[in-house]
Amino acid sequence: MDTDFECVVVGGGAAGLSAALVLGRARRKTLVIDAGQQSNRPDKGIGGLTGNNGTPPAEFYERAGAEVDQHPTVERIDDSVATGRREGGFVLTTGTGDEVRAANVILATGMKYEYPDLPGLPELWGHDAFHCPFCHGWEARDGHIAVITQSTADLMRTRLIQLWTDRVTVLTDGSEIEDAEQAAGLEAARIPVVEKEVERLVVVDGSLEAIRFTDGSELEADSVMVPITMRQRSDLAAQLGAEELGTANPMIIDALKVDYLQHTSIPGLSAAGDIATLGAPSVAAAIAEGHRAGAGVVHDIAFS
Repeated sequence: MDTDFECVVVGGGAAGLSAALVLGRARRKTLVIDAGQQSNRPDKGIGGLTGNNGTPPAEFYERAGAEVDQHPTVERIDDSVATGRREGGFVLTTGTGDEVRAANVILATGMKYEYPDLPGLPELWGHDAFHCPFCHGWEARDGHIAVITQSTADLMRTRLIQLWTDRVTVLTDGSEIEDAEQAAGLEAARIPVVEKEVERLVVVDGSLEAIRFTDGSELEADSVMVPITMRQRSDLAAQLGAEELGTANPMIIDALKVDYLQHTSIPGLSAAGDIATLGAPSVAAAIAEGHRAGAGVVHDIAFS
């Protein structure tokens, strides 16, 4: 493997492969380092991506990677990045101990999705258990959707999911709804609220059958929408000095501040995908951001 590149893309998900494709088509010497930790791999299919609606993520990444591989200036390796430093550009050390140098780096590592610690939820994640109505609402349509809430934002998403089904139940997991306006809105929308503490999700043959409460009672449901928190997978961005956005969106922790071409506050360092999103994350948005990041780096190389 070469050790000097015009750009290193850290992450081989939708954003990273999109950036790498732009760089490859521009004939830039590029390395993609992929740890294979894409957050949507458990999903049965990608929802809402034009031309790939319903495509299993593994199939999508395999095909996208093959497109990148058609460009001889791009190399892809299965590895992670353990450390990084700024030294006449950037020096990155991989998880296997190799050291690579690059004038530019694109961080496309995605984010770690943290969901409630409920027995049964991990095996349902990405199909019968989800957080995004736009990604999974169509698949859950017309079924009974239980919505576990922890905040006013979760209650607002409850109203949103009604566009896909008229059978919705709010589960507050033992809390009371403190926002009077939201409570009134749920009542007006005829959405029942259950304030019992949730004990577990009952899974039968890989599908959700019911939600069991700590008092032993159960609520039959076809799917469950849960709150999440997104966090960076590593401290690589912090090691390289990138500025964070702050707490504008409480669901997204430590997202990076970028401009329109996905440049961070550090010259030569860009970020794309979930790691640099403030709004609702999606594969479609990650592809667009990766494309902009790749184009931005090509522009920087051409005019440096």
